[in-house]
Amino acid sequence: MRFRNAIHITIDNFSSVFKLLLYSILTGAVFMSLSYLILRLGLDGIISGSPTKAVVEVVRKFLDALILKNPEWHYEDFNREFAEAFASFKALIYDSTGAIVGSFIGVAIMYLLSRFINGLGRFAVAGTMNDRMSTFSRTRFGSSYFKNIGKGALYQVIYVPLIFVYDALSLVLCWFCFFYIPGLLSINGWVSVLLSISLTMTAIACFEALKMTLISAWIPAIVSDDKRVTLAFRASFGAKKHFGRRFASFLIAVYLIIVINVIFALCTFGSALLVTVPLSFVFLLSLQFVQYYEDNNKKYFISSRTIMGGEEKPNGLDE
Repeated sequence: MRFRNAIHITIDNFSSVFKLLLYSILTGAVFMSLSYLILRLGLDGIISGSPTKAVVEVVRKFLDALILKNPEWHYEDFNREFAEAFASFKALIYDSTGAIVGSFIGVAIMYLLSRFINGLGRFAVAGTMNDRMSTFSRTRFGSSYFKNIGKGALYQVIYVPLIFVYDALSLVLCWFCFFYIPGLLSINGWVSVLLSISLTMTAIACFEALKMTLISAWIPAIVSDDKRVTLAFRASFGAKKHFGRRFASFLIAVYLIIVINVIFALCTFGSALLVTVPLSFVFLLSLQFVQYYEDNNKKYFISSRTIMGGEEKPNGLDE
């Protein structure tokens, strides 16, 4: 029932997919440009340096000789010239350590800022979705964006570093599942590879579902009930009511999102991801709001004539 209602709400808010897509493209273009500028300024001395050009030239000459079978080019010559060029290149890298570290720190900061800004866009979509569910009214994306920007910014300040750490730990555990568990079970060959992939995908899906379950009420509590950001986080993280049901719903949602994105990406050479990726975010938001409304006995619209939730028997749909 909850899953089906989330699908109804996603379809009803389908226009948000394109608004979120446009917002992501604009912000992505800005942050990609800034990241390129940071790398260009920091690494230009290395890229355009004579040691780098020498290494590239030696490799080019070796490939030409290999392809054209040039008898005048000997493997010993390549070893000697490459060793000399690479020694100069290593010295250049060593002298430019500060610039390299600074560049990658700058790119990491840009990445976190991009997640922060993109999160504000999803928070705005959450505001329009809540208005649609609670009063069946249409709120403009821009109006919702600036109306919720204060709480959305505070939410992102907490969410981005917290989820960054969670995702990093999840990747470490997935890496362990992929490389170590088959070895511990003494399994080799193709069976080992298939088991590694299966365990890794299962771990990714479970970690994502657990994350969504723990924070599922965070945004809805802020937007729907105007709770303080920190108070809403503690309430969401500590909510034990229907935990298993929520986890199962998000686990199914994660698998469904993976399958749809992979199939559409393969069938359209990646172009459909422009729609399926923002659609995935909108669907997850819909599921969060449905879970929150149902768990708190709040009524909500899924169409102009269908109201769900609350103490009374739902109107328009069978149990």
